[in-house]
Amino acid sequence: MSARSPGQRRPISAEASAAGARSARDRLRVAVVGHIEWLDFAIVDHLPLAGEIVTARDHFEAAAGGGAVAAVQLARLAGGADFFTAVGDDRLGERAVAELSGPLGLDVHAVARPGRAQRRAFTHVDAAAERTITVLGERLVPRGDEPLAWARLDGADGVYWTGGDAGAAAAARGARALVATGRAPDGLLAAGVMPDVVVASGNDPKELEGAARFPQRPRWLVLTDGARGGRWEGADGSSGSWEPVAPPGPLADAYGCGDSFAGGLTYGLAAGLPLPAALHLAARCGAWCATGRGPYGRQLTGAEL
Repeated sequence: MSARSPGQRRPISAEASAAGARSARDRLRVAVVGHIEWLDFAIVDHLPLAGEIVTARDHFEAAAGGGAVAAVQLARLAGGADFFTAVGDDRLGERAVAELSGPLGLDVHAVARPGRAQRRAFTHVDAAAERTITVLGERLVPRGDEPLAWARLDGADGVYWTGGDAGAAAAARGARALVATGRAPDGLLAAGVMPDVVVASGNDPKELEGAARFPQRPRWLVLTDGARGGRWEGADGSSGSWEPVAPPGPLADAYGCGDSFAGGLTYGLAAGLPLPAALHLAARCGAWCATGRGPYGRQLTGAEL
C-alpha cells in the first residue's frame, strides 16, 4: 500500500487522445472490488401476474452480479482484470469462482466466508428483453484484513467499486481512477475515500440516495437513463449528457447492461480518455451487452475498439 492518505486522489488525465488510449490498451491494469451473485435466468413471454404460472422458454445459470459483470467487461476490453470478492462457503460459491476464473478469464482473488451461503438471484427476462430481478440472501463483499492480493491495486490504472469494507476501500483508492456505484457507499465512507466518479441510475432511488451520502461531490457524478443515454455533473459546476448508442443487433437480454456500462466507463478513464469519450465507450458496452444471452453473451471486446 502507498503512504498516501485514503481520500487522496491521483489525477485522471482529461487530455489523452482516443488513439493514445487505445495504444495503451494492453498495458492497462484494471480491477473490480465487489460482489458476486449466482443467477438463475428464466426467459419468459411476460412476467407472471399474481397467482399465474408461466413456463420459461429457456433457462440457464451464471455467476453474475454487478461486480462480476463489470469485471468480465473490463477483462474483455483490457485483456485481463483482477476481481476482489467474497463468496459463500458452499458449492455455489465454489462454482462462481471457478466459472469466473475459467472461460471468463478473470484473476479472481476471493475468500470463502465461513458459515455463509452464496448470495443468489432470480431473473425473469421477458419478450421485450427487460429483466426483473429478485435477490436472495446476504450481500458478501471483501474485507481489507482478509488475505487477498490487495497490493495489486496500488498504482492500478482503474478500479470499479461495488462493495467492501473500509480496508478494501483504502486499497481501491490506490488506483489512479476509482469509479464507484452509488448503491454501496458504506465502505468508502467509513474509510474517508472519495471516488473520482460515482455512477447511479437516475431512476433508482437507492442509488441516488447512496450517491448523495458522500460529504463532497465526486469529480464526476454520472446519472444513467437506460436506453435514453444519461447526464453527468462535475464538482466544478460543469455538466453534460451523452446520447445512447444503437445496439449492434436485436435486443435479447437487458441483464448486465448497466454493469457493462460501468466496466466500460472505468476502462475508458483508466485508458486516459476524456469523459465524453469514456461515456460513449461505456454506452457502447451497455448496448452490446443487451444483444447477448445473459450478461456475457455479447460484451464489447478490445478488438472491436
